[in-house]
Amino acid sequence: MGSNLYWTAIIIFIVSYAGVAFGRIPGLQLDRVGIALLGAIAMMVMTIVPLNQIIYAIDLPTLMLLYSLMIISAQLRLGGFYTFVAVRVMHLSGQPRRLLALVMLLSAVFSALLANDIICLAFTPVLVYSLIHSKINPIPFLLGLAISSNLGSAATIIGNPQNMLIGQVGRLHFDQFIVWCAPPAIVSLVIGYFIILFFYRDRFAFDQGIKDLDFLGAWPPFNRWQSMKGLIAVSLMLVLFFMPIPREISAMVFAGILLCSRKMESREIMSLIDWNLLILFIALFIIIHGISLQQIPQVIVNSMEKSGFNLHNLYFLGFVSTLLSNLVSNVPATMLLIKFLEPQNHEQWYVLAASSTFAGNLITIGSIANLIVFEQAKRFGISIGFWEHARIGIPITVVSLLILFAWILVMSI
Repeated sequence: MGSNLYWTAIIIFIVSYAGVAFGRIPGLQLDRVGIALLGAIAMMVMTIVPLNQIIYAIDLPTLMLLYSLMIISAQLRLGGFYTFVAVRVMHLSGQPRRLLALVMLLSAVFSALLANDIICLAFTPVLVYSLIHSKINPIPFLLGLAISSNLGSAATIIGNPQNMLIGQVGRLHFDQFIVWCAPPAIVSLVIGYFIILFFYRDRFAFDQGIKDLDFLGAWPPFNRWQSMKGLIAVSLMLVLFFMPIPREISAMVFAGILLCSRKMESREIMSLIDWNLLILFIALFIIIHGISLQQIPQVIVNSMEKSGFNLHNLYFLGFVSTLLSNLVSNVPATMLLIKFLEPQNHEQWYVLAASSTFAGNLITIGSIANLIVFEQAKRFGISIGFWEHARIGIPITVVSLLILFAWILVMSI
């Protein structure tokens, strides 16, 4: 019976991760979340993960932190803060090079504080609309938005979902994480800007109609008080992150305070929660727990070590993380790889965080942030194809990883 469970767990894992990688199952209307959820259900139905083990499978602090940040970001979005910022930066529309630099800088900073997926979702529509009406080619700016959101999010524990998971499971300190991960992220951001500028130096002019002209009316107007509430919550939350208080508790406190509003209905705030992402996390937690109960990750590690490959080698870990992140996306890749890391060796966790995030820039499917930007741009008739992104994303990713490997060398001296 044990052998049957072992092989059943392997099959469920392979099918689930393949489905997450391809994003669909032929003949079925299932997306990545649906596929992962079916995998989790299969793990429970086949008793690979007993029902009384579910609570041990799910990392509740990570989900609490992610959920809280979504509520805080929803406050800023409904308060019109994101719209206000995006419109304000357009005063540089006559200087596209400086405008690109400012867009990438703001995207990186906000992504480091409030998660890159959320920032891309908030900024893309208003940025596209404003750029087209200023007769500026939106493509380099959209690429800059997606790429800088990935690079900026690598700098902090709360910059993206995989970093939150790494920070919570690895019990990493907020300040030490920034000290280690921020320098390669900042250098990569600067070089990324110049790479985009090089490829689009003569292609900033744009003269094309725009679809969905009425979409502007759907953006929340700027409300100073509601925006200030969100910004104060972010500021105080960051202060508490430097203290010995569990991050998820600090974030939940401010999320709860923001829900107590006289003007903004809690239902309206909750409607902006990305429930699909939370369900994806829960499903993947259960799948990974299922193969862990069967000791499959340990078998893989032992086989790799016998073949001369060791994931404890930081350079090899960075390479494997990059490869796997572009096969199945960085969140599923991270959930698998953290099983192989040494709890006391924090550098391994930092390298996984940085490399899995940098890897998101390689190709379109490497990061959810990329897909969010490009799918929203389609609503305005702006199409960014695989190769359009890859010719920018590949060199930026290669340079970012080289910077990361150089940083590993510096930090080991």
